[in-house]
Amino acid sequence: MVAGIVLAAGAATRYGAPKQRVFLPRVLERVRAAGLEEIVVVAGAYDLEADGSARVVPCPDWERGPGASLRCGLRALGDDATHAVVVLADGPDLDPRAVARVLEHREDAAVVAASYGGVRGHPVCLARAAWDDVPDEGGRALDALLVPCDDLDPPGDVDYPEQRRAP
Repeated sequence: MVAGIVLAAGAATRYGAPKQRVFLPRVLERVRAAGLEEIVVVAGAYDLEADGSARVVPCPDWERGPGASLRCGLRALGDDATHAVVVLADGPDLDPRAVARVLEHREDAAVVAASYGGVRGHPVCLARAAWDDVPDEGGRALDALLVPCDDLDPPGDVDYPEQRRAP
C-alpha cells in the first residue's frame, strides 16, 4: 500500500502566519486526487485540522528539522504501507499526475523524486527500506532517482505572503 505524508510542521516564520492552515486544504485535495489510500499530515509548530480524508499526527521534535517531521509521519503509517509519497503543505500547485509518475518508478529505487527543469522537487516516494535512513536534514539528503516532470507545473514552495496565488 502507498501512503501519503504531508509535511506541515514548520513555524512559517518567513510567511508570518501559519501558512499550513491556508494551503493544507488545497494540498489535501490534490493528494486525494492522486488516489493514495492513507494520508497523514504532520503538525508541529501549530495545531492543524484536516478533513476526514487525512489524519493529523503531532511531531514534538519538529524543530530538529524536516527529517524529524518526516520520521514522525513515517512512524504513523500502518505496517501495510510499503511506500510513502511525501509532499509539502506549502506546495499548493501539486499536480496529481506527478504523484502517479513518481509512483511508476517506485520499484526502481528506494527514493524517487519528481524533477522540474532538472531540479529535484516534490513529490518524493520513499520505499520502506529507506525510512530508517532519513536524517534530520530530511529526505533531500538521500540520493534519489529523478523522474522528469517538466511538462507539469511544479507544486510550488510558498515562503512569503506575496508568493500566494488565488486558489
